Amino acid sequence: MISGEFAKHWRNEFPDGDVPRMNLNSVEDIERELEKCKASMKLLQRALSEEKFKVIYLQTTIAQKKKSYDTERWGGKEGNQPEADVAAPKPDSAEPPSAHERFVRESTRVPTRIKLTTRSCPVMSASESTAWCGLVSSLLVPTLIPSLSLSLSLSLSLSLSLSADFNYNTDGYEGDGAEDRKSQDGSETMPFIDESPTMSPQLYMHALYCPVCGFLVSSMVCGIRIYSLHVSVSQVDMEKGLEMKKLVLSGFLASEEIYINQLEALLLPMRPLKATATTSKPVLTMEQIETIFYKIQDIYEIHKEFYDALFPSIQQWNDRVTVGHFFKKLASQLGVYKAFVDNYKVALETAEKCSQANSQFQKISENVKVKGPKDSKDCTTTVTMEALLYKPIDRVTRSTLVLHDLLKHTPKEHPDFALLEDALRISQNFLSIINEEFDPRRTAVTTPKGEVRQLVKDGFLVEMSEGSRKLRHVFLFTDLLLCAKMKKTAVGRNQQYECKWYIPLADLAFQALDDSDSCPPVQTLPEHEIEEMKIKISVIKSEIQKEKKAQKGQSRIVDRLRKKMNEQESCLLLNSPTIPFRIHNRHGKSYLFLLSSDYERCEWRESIQKLQKKDLQSCELSTVELQVLTSSCFKLRTVHNIPVTTNKDDEEPSGLYGFLHVIVHSATGFKESANLYCTLEVDSFGYFVSKAKTRVFRDTTEPHWNEEFEIELEGSQCLRILCYEKCYDKSKLNKDDNEIVDKIMGKGQVQLDPQAVQSKNWHVDVIEMSGIKVEFSMKFTSRDLSLKRTPSKKQSGVFGVKISVVTKRERSKVPYIVRQCIEEVEKRGIDEVGIYRISGVATDIQALKAAFDTNTKDILVMLSDMDINAIAGTLKLYFRELPEPLLTDRLYPAFMEGISLSDPAAKENCMMHLLRSLPDPNLITFLTLLEHLKRVAEKEPVNKMSLHNLATVFGPTLLRPSEAESNKPHVTLASDIWSHDVMAQVQVLLYYLQHSPISFAELKRNTLYFSTDV
Repeated sequence: MISGEFAKHWRNEFPDGDVPRMNLNSVEDIERELEKCKASMKLLQRALSEEKFKVIYLQTTIAQKKKSYDTERWGGKEGNQPEADVAAPKPDSAEPPSAHERFVRESTRVPTRIKLTTRSCPVMSASESTAWCGLVSSLLVPTLIPSLSLSLSLSLSLSLSLSADFNYNTDGYEGDGAEDRKSQDGSETMPFIDESPTMSPQLYMHALYCPVCGFLVSSMVCGIRIYSLHVSVSQVDMEKGLEMKKLVLSGFLASEEIYINQLEALLLPMRPLKATATTSKPVLTMEQIETIFYKIQDIYEIHKEFYDALFPSIQQWNDRVTVGHFFKKLASQLGVYKAFVDNYKVALETAEKCSQANSQFQKISENVKVKGPKDSKDCTTTVTMEALLYKPIDRVTRSTLVLHDLLKHTPKEHPDFALLEDALRISQNFLSIINEEFDPRRTAVTTPKGEVRQLVKDGFLVEMSEGSRKLRHVFLFTDLLLCAKMKKTAVGRNQQYECKWYIPLADLAFQALDDSDSCPPVQTLPEHEIEEMKIKISVIKSEIQKEKKAQKGQSRIVDRLRKKMNEQESCLLLNSPTIPFRIHNRHGKSYLFLLSSDYERCEWRESIQKLQKKDLQSCELSTVELQVLTSSCFKLRTVHNIPVTTNKDDEEPSGLYGFLHVIVHSATGFKESANLYCTLEVDSFGYFVSKAKTRVFRDTTEPHWNEEFEIELEGSQCLRILCYEKCYDKSKLNKDDNEIVDKIMGKGQVQLDPQAVQSKNWHVDVIEMSGIKVEFSMKFTSRDLSLKRTPSKKQSGVFGVKISVVTKRERSKVPYIVRQCIEEVEKRGIDEVGIYRISGVATDIQALKAAFDTNTKDILVMLSDMDINAIAGTLKLYFRELPEPLLTDRLYPAFMEGISLSDPAAKENCMMHLLRSLPDPNLITFLTLLEHLKRVAEKEPVNKMSLHNLATVFGPTLLRPSEAESNKPHVTLASDIWSHDVMAQVQVLLYYLQHSPISFAELKRNTLYFSTDV
């Protein structure tokens, strides 16, 4: 087990090296291996010290030989240069100097303007200190800093560490344990060199402690890593400081190139893995891919943009070049790294599990090819995916550390200094909170002041702008609300947002209830046009399914149909919302959004108000800051697509089609008595619609409604329940919709799992909402099952009994139940919002059903006391439970053919002829209902029920295919049933509703001129 762990970590550290064989079976074995490693290190340390001396000797000799360089630089001859005053401690012994010391002393000649002083190193003898000092002088002074001022002082803390890179690692600042750095035999120990777990040849530079004595030194690099000189920056020539800055930037740029190549290597396997995820034999699921490679694409794009911007500045370097704005922008996007860091552990676990379960992915993950730098001889290296996934973790601190060195070599008066300071502050602030607990799905950017601006919520909303509806993407940050629209970009280019406006949360206010200013009415699309869009969407969806099943390979046809459906769905989402959500800027400007659901409006309001409880300060963004923030929105967003079918995978469930029966039982958790009721919402065509409402339970903390509702589903996937406190104060009106504002006490939602709800038994559930618990039950009946009609066994009743039998028994032309329900609705329900659309309480409907079936004497009293939606629901139930639809099974195919005729005259003749073909009781009852529905539609401005709305409610009830017709093989999916049958049924009823008044007598009179055969 231990050996396996060692091999795993070794491969992470040295991807290209073979794992050494080690016996790690017991503690004793591990101790023996440790002693071997220590002995080996001593040998290597001695060899390293010897090689260091060679390098120093050779570089010093080269410096001495470059006499012409010295002459030009100092304006004199070498022989005229006096020796520096080198104050060195006397040796411990009086022995004559060694050849090594003589060489050092001969090589310590420097210009008179430079004064060198030394201090004894706590772990060196005096003679060794003198030797090191001489070597430093000869190596560095003539070649790197010849123009320093007279008071330059050098500390003796010098060491060379051979490396091909500058190393930005915080662990390099190591000053403790100086005594441990020298071995027992007096030889110098190897300095501590720290690299990431997956070391790569990157270029770094930073301040370190001397590996010999532990004294602090600052870095000055010329091709190798050097623990070098204590230099006062104020004394360094500006020109040389800028040269050092260029050197740091060049090294960082080289490491950035390598880092980009590593990210690119990670993205290479991601693309084919995604391609196979949609096939019958996927290597990984789409969810696994998204988890493993989470935010890699975004990080790659951030650094590629940074590299492309920084590279030209280094190539055209001069003292006026500024790079601080590049680093400031990079620092502002560190929020993406926060999301990556939060997901890192899950990504590694997922990758490991997938490797164990799939040999193909294991092979991919263990052999990722990384492209080398442009000037590298080695074209590619092989690295594990686990090693590459660590790179962003390692990198996130290094870009912060390089800012220290850039500031150190940037004069305070240089334009870059303030920008780099801002970038450093932002980076340090980000690193200080990196380990705090945040929601891993939330990402953040950072303000110029170093404060984190975190994305809390985002989504697509419809804004009323200049009198028209516009689809916007709204982003709620911790300190401001930003409204953006997607820019139109060329094919192949990254999408970008354009900011339309923003409001600091400190300046944001909601619509005041007592504000008497009138608001312009919101223009809405006629209901029948909305329904027509739904018809088109359903028909196109059905055509797409047909094309896929045909397997003709006509992908162009499918793509064309998808494009048409996307246009219709986008138009529907733009025009369907009607619930106003108005926000104000305290400086006077107001904005109006339209939402489809009160649930959604409540979510946005609560999220904003929660943030406003904090001590927020108003902020004003500069043009650059606003541009940076808007650009970051594309990477930070959590909602990527508008909720249309074309943005969903084919494997995603299409939702439920049929009827959902819901019983709202009770609610608990209210602290004070109130007048309480609930509403039910379900999603349909990408947005939510209110479908049912319980009665108001007055003055209670524990309402027990026990009300049942039947809700028609059209591809629905979610049920929402909202609990309200009823407001009876008519002075509190919402000026946007002129309705009394009821307070939302709580809200919650539940996914409609087909396996859970598609059963004969009720599924009991509880939704918790802000301390409130609502108990409810539900069961689902698919549309094909709902088509079946069961005749009543008791012929004495009215429900489930043929209409001809009922009218004959009652000696009437229209059944009593139809007449009484219509009369009651027209008496007190014609002004009710959503009449016939809002479901009545199922228990009330069942009570009325039983009363009509038994011909209860007090039926009129019951009707006058009953909720009007229950009466409307009873009428709908009566027609739905007829053993044969009102417009008959026999004529159903003819109605479908007649409504599809394109010639108006032919359609008129056919549709009137079909009515004449109905049995008299059916025809008279239908005409009676027709005139009633027209009277209801006349009150559309009040009850919101248009002719099309009413046709949608009653069409599938009055005109349904027979069981034999619905079982035909061409209809296979619930969505097909909706598109092929229901929409056509709606169109048949709508035709008659839109027709001029139809007289029974006139129809019968014209029967003489037409054949009754159909």
